[in-house]
Amino acid sequence: MHPVIGIFLFCIQFFIFNLSFLIIHLSSLIFMAIIQITSLSDPRVEMFSTLTEAQLRNRLEPEKGIFIAESPKVIRVALQAGYEPLALLCESRHILGDAADIISQCGNTVPVYTGERQLLAALTGYTLTRGVLCAMRRPKPKSIEEVCGIQEVGHGAKKTRRVVVINGVTDTTNIGAIFRSAAALGIDAVLLTPDSCDPLNRRAVRVSMGSVFLVPWTWLPDNSLTPLRRIGFRTAAMALTPHSVPLNHPALKAEPLLAIVMGTEGDGLPHEAIASADYVVRIPMAYGVDSLNVAAAAAVAFWELATP
Repeated sequence: MHPVIGIFLFCIQFFIFNLSFLIIHLSSLIFMAIIQITSLSDPRVEMFSTLTEAQLRNRLEPEKGIFIAESPKVIRVALQAGYEPLALLCESRHILGDAADIISQCGNTVPVYTGERQLLAALTGYTLTRGVLCAMRRPKPKSIEEVCGIQEVGHGAKKTRRVVVINGVTDTTNIGAIFRSAAALGIDAVLLTPDSCDPLNRRAVRVSMGSVFLVPWTWLPDNSLTPLRRIGFRTAAMALTPHSVPLNHPALKAEPLLAIVMGTEGDGLPHEAIASADYVVRIPMAYGVDSLNVAAAAAVAFWELATP
């Protein structure tokens, strides 16, 4: 066959493939609730534009709480993890672009609000989202026993052996970074004290790159570590004290169940948390440096102490 004919046939096949792909998406979009907006004051998009994080969380009626996931990659992770979408907001050009597979996966009961970039760019942080936002239902909080017990992983199961306790960390960036490191470095679960930042805060979700949807997590009832001790965990408080042991101490890795307790960057862990811990642990450092950012310190601790 003449090379020109071969190239011609290849181009036709390529065109037919892409046309078929476009037809599939168009057919799904015909039945999709696509709604054009002309103002961010439209009450239908207040969840994206005017509601505060506290209002989205809805402490009075937690079952009605929602959160916002930003960027196609993060939204895909949330959907794959089973989170329920409630509404989408994206630029018109993304309906057949970056958001096409997301819209298709959400189904025809989820409204898709759309507008021009000039309008949507007025949203705080919108330029960091790659043009797609999704409002999602907050999941029912898990119990400590659920998070720290046997977890399903793929087609199997594993026992939770390494967890991190986030004590009083309120910075959204640090929360997101800790979750991302926990997912990457093999920490089985995350527990947070009530005075810590919400992991489903939109900035924390974005910084975590969706890791908050991958690592099981829940809230502790207070700042006490007693609930973890009841189910067999020993605790390691990350703090600088005269009696702290180095991070590579053999006893730490030998613990079958270990909770790594991280405190806020400024004040560190409260005295009560340090005094009640089974171990007080320091990261050996050089050049006279005495501390790391809490997210960096967490990553170092996870790398050293995670279950092989």
